[in-house]
Amino acid sequence: MNLERLKIFAAKNGIFLALIALVGVFSILRPNFFSLANGQTILLQAAELGLIAIPVAFLIIAGTIDLSVGSIASAAAVTAGITMSSTGSATLGILVGIGTGIVAGALNGFLVSYLGLNAFVVTLGALSVWGGFALLISDGRTIPRSELPEAFRAIGTFKVGGIPVQIIALIVVIVLGWYVLNHTKFGKEVKAIGGNARAARLMGVAVRRNKFLLFVGSGAFAAIAGLLLSAKVQSANPTIGVGMELEALTVVLLGGVAFEGGVGRISGVVAGLLFFRVLRAGLVFMQASPFLQTILVGATLIVAVALDSSIQRVIRKSWANLGRRAVRAEPDEETEPVRESVGRL
Repeated sequence: MNLERLKIFAAKNGIFLALIALVGVFSILRPNFFSLANGQTILLQAAELGLIAIPVAFLIIAGTIDLSVGSIASAAAVTAGITMSSTGSATLGILVGIGTGIVAGALNGFLVSYLGLNAFVVTLGALSVWGGFALLISDGRTIPRSELPEAFRAIGTFKVGGIPVQIIALIVVIVLGWYVLNHTKFGKEVKAIGGNARAARLMGVAVRRNKFLLFVGSGAFAAIAGLLLSAKVQSANPTIGVGMELEALTVVLLGGVAFEGGVGRISGVVAGLLFFRVLRAGLVFMQASPFLQTILVGATLIVAVALDSSIQRVIRKSWANLGRRAVRAEPDEETEPVRESVGRL
């Protein structure tokens, strides 16, 4: 029985062990890799991706997906940039940018939740729509630093107690995501929807409304990520979010969120995010080719999907073995908890 429990533990926490091993390997190869300054740099690079990955994790746990988040980030950055360039108002530009994300998310949510269209197809199409929209309204031009208000540019370098605002935003979203998923009715309903949407609906869960809200939230946070990234690089580029949807999906699957829905932990997503960024930073330290880094992003996504399937298979098999042993055994202090756990499944 201990062996089965060990298998379940390893399957659920493999990404944490892999992260520790990865840091160890790069620290051996490059002794200055493991440092406080480099750690802050990695977190700073992970911030915007994390803001996108947490809402995407919620969507996948609910049994759906959003592949348009990268393009929404680009569209939000450009609409905000154009607004700020025209009016000189950072506040108005930020509101327009976030509004763009909310509208994009609402459209995705309406088509998927209320019209019943396939989320993969809808958001794949939206990826092109919003990416093209960003290029169209900007005429393919990057809005330079000189056209952005000082108040907006200051966000990119603003720090609180020496900590960049991007990292603070990431921490806030992680804590908020963890709390909502684990300690609110909405979080429980998200898991129930991903586990069995029909059963959740019969229990009174507002499946359509909740999915709609998840898409709206995904669009809003993608927009915020695009704005923070624009402030960081001091310009609004119509391709600033290109590829972030695949990176977010990779991070979520690496973090142990089941692609079939119903299962996932925010802590795992955070570990997946750090693993992904540590890998990128390590390759830079090793002076690896940028083209090799691109290849590894795709390879990591494939590995993440394979791991997702393998992990769920191992967990189901181990729980089944524990269940059979619990049924055969007389109830005692060791087997009774297992019997109760299997009964709940």
